[in-house]
Amino acid sequence: MAYRTNEQWLTQLQANGPEHDTAVSDLLTILKSGLRRGLLAQVNTSAPEFETQAADFAQEAVLKILDKLHSFAGRSKFTTWAHKVAVSVALTELRRKRWQDRSLDGMMDEGEGDYTPSLAADPAPAPENAAERAEALAHVQKLIDEALTKKQRTALVASVIQGKSTNEIARQMEMKPNAVYKLLHDARLRLKHSLAQDGLTPADIISVFE
Repeated sequence: MAYRTNEQWLTQLQANGPEHDTAVSDLLTILKSGLRRGLLAQVNTSAPEFETQAADFAQEAVLKILDKLHSFAGRSKFTTWAHKVAVSVALTELRRKRWQDRSLDGMMDEGEGDYTPSLAADPAPAPENAAERAEALAHVQKLIDEALTKKQRTALVASVIQGKSTNEIARQMEMKPNAVYKLLHDARLRLKHSLAQDGLTPADIISVFE
């Protein structure tokens, strides 16, 4: 694995084609190795299932890192910053699984083309909230249907709504995992851009259901 400066990491991860794919693959290897050390006090890293867990955590971390490259200030090594992101992602996921925290982002029920967050499925919401919730859900539904390509929509639904790992999605869509990372990354950027055009942020949508 070639040594990279901070600038080289940023340039290659933002590139297209083989250079990007190689950088993503190397970063995944680095993060999976680092998670074994970083999570030593949290989970049994010698358990057979840890390899699968670490791979899933690293894949989610790479998506988050690609989404937040602009926030890397360069005050540390890029890989040090990336490790912190990966450990944070892993701990958040471990807490979510441990306490079965059903969040708006993570648990949505798919049915007949609708994407209804279970958090919003309150059978009797307060009258003052019902209309606002319905409007927010309709807006999210419209964005998913109109802002994304068919492949992006399939990948996003499988990842965020059905909770499938990147490798599972890759097998389902007959794509390489690196291509799925890019597909999910682009889908999230499109949704954020579409929300921004309407003067909204993801936090605005989530706040409706709190």
